[in-house]
Amino acid sequence: MTDIHSKIIEDTKRDHDYVVSLRRYFHKHPELPKNEYGTAEKIESELDKLGISHQRVDGTGVYAEIEGGKSGDRTIVLRADIDALPVKEEHECEYKSENDGVMHACGHDAHAASLIGAARVLLKNRDSWGGKIRLCFQQAEEIGYGGRQFVKSGLLKGADRTFGYHCKSGYPTGVILAKKGPVNASVDWFKITVHGKAAHISRPHLGIDALKIASQIVLDIHKIPDEESKGKLLIGIGKLEVGKAYNIIAETAVMEGTIRSFDEAKRKSAKAAVEQVSESVASSYGATVSIEWRDNASVLSNDDKATEEVQKVAFEMFGEDRVVTEATPSFDGDDMADFINAVPGTYVFIGSHNESVPETGADHHNSHFDIDEDSLITSVALTAAYAVDYLSGRVN
Repeated sequence: MTDIHSKIIEDTKRDHDYVVSLRRYFHKHPELPKNEYGTAEKIESELDKLGISHQRVDGTGVYAEIEGGKSGDRTIVLRADIDALPVKEEHECEYKSENDGVMHACGHDAHAASLIGAARVLLKNRDSWGGKIRLCFQQAEEIGYGGRQFVKSGLLKGADRTFGYHCKSGYPTGVILAKKGPVNASVDWFKITVHGKAAHISRPHLGIDALKIASQIVLDIHKIPDEESKGKLLIGIGKLEVGKAYNIIAETAVMEGTIRSFDEAKRKSAKAAVEQVSESVASSYGATVSIEWRDNASVLSNDDKATEEVQKVAFEMFGEDRVVTEATPSFDGDDMADFINAVPGTYVFIGSHNESVPETGADHHNSHFDIDEDSLITSVALTAAYAVDYLSGRVN
């Protein structure tokens, strides 16, 4: 471990209570995507205390810059998402959500607190690095919106690297997953509306049964992934609304689902197949369909070189036994993909599960989700150390 690594860990541990308090503040005051006004104000307040100027991005995102004390021409972008979920918290704790029906059930409270903590550590060690650090507190990750706003605003132009992290309840506290290539799938949302014809159920020949048609579409859509695409393509339908009465043939049926893939070609062909299946089934019964699409996230694929850089820093700081470099990609999505598609970078996962605290092992988006706050030491220290090492040219 280098001297600057040791200093960063010391500073991180010294600031740990502060970062924990921030995380708990965000946890108690969660806000839904595109409505993170209070969260943004709190972030700005903490940046003001550090003397860091900032600006809003599309209403609720926050952007800031730090310049090093040495000369340097490199720029790294550090990103944290800040939005919460429409989940009612059932975990009883002193920092339980005060916003009923809204909860930080995915760890974005930890991400925001960690990035502020890393900024503090980076400022304390400003004389150890040169160049520029861009801090992106990104709104609306859960709906695939915020990342694109930062890119569209031009705030990533001219940067050399992007970096972000996500806590992971499936890994023990402090274990780091830094993997090359795909780590998260693309996410497409779709809504299919079947347009049939209502009639009394005793006279089926006078109607066109949207419920029956929708049921067939659901079954046929689930047949689209073939043997070759298994593990690379997932199609799921989680919502179906149909019918007004037990004795009336349904006139319309509306279903919502998602396509997840690690391959852009398979993603495109799957979308075409969903449309073809839906239209074909509906037509065979004399009905029609209308289909809506929303692109929520691209495939999140870590840049090889950037990932090697982070792996080197993680090995030196925490030991190779705490760094995982190979894992099966997740069908979860994350619009950190928009950052990495704009500027080469990597997205790591840091374990937050303490076996003695069951809630820290709850799956993400679960109403009992929590994190082991000791994981914040790893997230803050790794973020700061990678930024310093990259900007100083120590890893390249």
